[in-house]
Amino acid sequence: MHRSPLAPVFAGMQIGLHALMVVLTTVVVVRALTGDGPHWVVVVTAVLFLALYFAGIALRGRPTAAQVWLGGLTLLWLVLLWLVPDAVYLVFGLFFLYMHLLPRIWGMVAVVVATAVSVIGFAAQRGWSAGAVVGPVLGALVAVAIGLGYGALFREAAERQRLIDELLATRATLAEQERAAGVAAERQRLAHEIHDTVAQGLASIQLLLHAGEQAAPDHPALEQIRLARETAAESLAETRQLIGDLTPAVLDGQSLTEALTRVAERAGGPGLQAGLVVEGEPQRLPMPIEAALVRVAQGAVANVVQHAGAERLRLTLTYADDGILLDVVDDGVGFDPEDPAVPGFGLRTMRSRVEQQGGSLSVESEPGHTAVTVSFPVERS
Repeated sequence: MHRSPLAPVFAGMQIGLHALMVVLTTVVVVRALTGDGPHWVVVVTAVLFLALYFAGIALRGRPTAAQVWLGGLTLLWLVLLWLVPDAVYLVFGLFFLYMHLLPRIWGMVAVVVATAVSVIGFAAQRGWSAGAVVGPVLGALVAVAIGLGYGALFREAAERQRLIDELLATRATLAEQERAAGVAAERQRLAHEIHDTVAQGLASIQLLLHAGEQAAPDHPALEQIRLARETAAESLAETRQLIGDLTPAVLDGQSLTEALTRVAERAGGPGLQAGLVVEGEPQRLPMPIEAALVRVAQGAVANVVQHAGAERLRLTLTYADDGILLDVVDDGVGFDPEDPAVPGFGLRTMRSRVEQQGGSLSVESEPGHTAVTVSFPVERS
């Protein structure tokens, strides 16, 4: 997890509070030892108070146990206040604990009650004076102000940390998606190149050898020609298997309709209705075209999910007499296709992928309606 830049601030505030409690407790012990009264009882109680305070550091993150610990700490403070009036100083540190460990309302109530107890306890032993009242009240006001500021800063830091973690997770996801897209694009390119070169060459060799067999059935090398034709046929079959293995995983064992249905189902969720509509009679298309259609659909749907804020998304696959069309339509916020930032949405990549297979891609967008249309000329078999 990314470390919050405000972590040193919070650590410094905690160290400051620890130092404050140690100093105030030391003052109480020194004043008790230099004055009249039950010296050793005060020292033992003060040591127990300080030991319990530092023992409570381990309870961080356990609200119920921390509140019980705070109650025990308050009880020891009341004992000290009953023994020596100088224990009123310790309430200043308790103010911060009340504001941090208790819900806001109960924290404020605890601060008010502790202030009243401090004033009354000090006045009962030293008599009433302006300082006996003003001191605890001012301390309470300062502690409340600092506590509220600390709470706001803590919430802001937590929200910022959450956003940073989300951004890091999103960056990692996008990096993985880009890597996967690059691998898939390279696999598709290799499959296309092998299909257009090696596979076509082996098919031609096979046909030529077969024609040679038919033209010269009595040729002395007929057996070698037949063996060469069979070898070419086996190599062609293996090459086609290799092309099949390089086909994008989303098409592996699925028809184009099934693959696009899967894309739409994955996009759907709370707040977004997604579905696929197929028009015309489905037919098998060349592998590169089917792969391009699926990849473009994935890219367009990802843009809708991440950026459009749409409620409805529809993919329409149309088998026409002279071609195949795919429309990805949503009712999101829309965008300006001419905006320089649009390439970040992947339109250039999609258009390049389509044009490599002899197709075309067009985009229409306005608030409430965005349509990405892909078409390939395909002869009906």
